Amino acid sequence: MYEVTVERGFSSGHYLRNYKGKCENPHGHNYKVKITLQGKELDAAGLLLDFKDLKHVMRPVIDRLDHQMINDLEPFTQINPSAENLARYFYDETNKQLAEMTGSRVRVKDCTIYETDTTTATYYE
Repeated sequence: MYEVTVERGFSSGHYLRNYKGKCENPHGHNYKVKITLQGKELDAAGLLLDFKDLKHVMRPVIDRLDHQMINDLEPFTQINPSAENLARYFYDETNKQLAEMTGSRVRVKDCTIYETDTTTATYYE
């Protein structure tokens, strides 16, 4: 099995519903998202996926959230924009694009969201 990983950053605001504490108030983070892909087969160039292609796949999701109040965007109008839910969102959205791009040869292994340098949440199946 092969793996490749890319990290990208974005800045957004959010608040947590049904939460008692400081995070129930609107606040912001300089997030970092780390996505690791996996697959058994390399392409003709000997790559699982070119790093620039993974960055390209991540770009629409990052652009949608960057400098936004995440609570105002679907699906986060219904679910809390917690780091855990953001990790799942990136995982799902990236997998959809990869399936189209690679014919399901490559898929997301896991996605980690850094809310700070020392706090993370990871989603994988």
